[in-house]
Amino acid sequence: MSEEGSASSSREGPDDYYLRRYKETRQNKEETNTLAKQVGGNHYKDCGIQPVEYIHANSLDYFEGNVVKYITRHRAKGEGEKDIRKAIHYAELILELYYNK
Repeated sequence: MSEEGSASSSREGPDDYYLRRYKETRQNKEETNTLAKQVGGNHYKDCGIQPVEYIHANSLDYFEGNVVKYITRHRAKGEGEKDIRKAIHYAELILELYYNK
């Protein structure tokens, strides 16, 4: 095979170029997107919406946010019963501190 033939077979076509650029752009966004990374596990990465996004969007306070956090992760983190108990504890704190119950 001539040099010219091998060079043309290794050239990137327009579709390949756009696909490569799309993947590079997506990877760069994931590397710089704070919500795409998680420190200390991966129990929130597969959520449709991360608990922190939900908590922030709904202006939940610390206690309410912890209820959401522990309920969301109880199946994925490996401490299911413990996380449910924590969620209940924070819900009880809400009742006691906000409603005097």
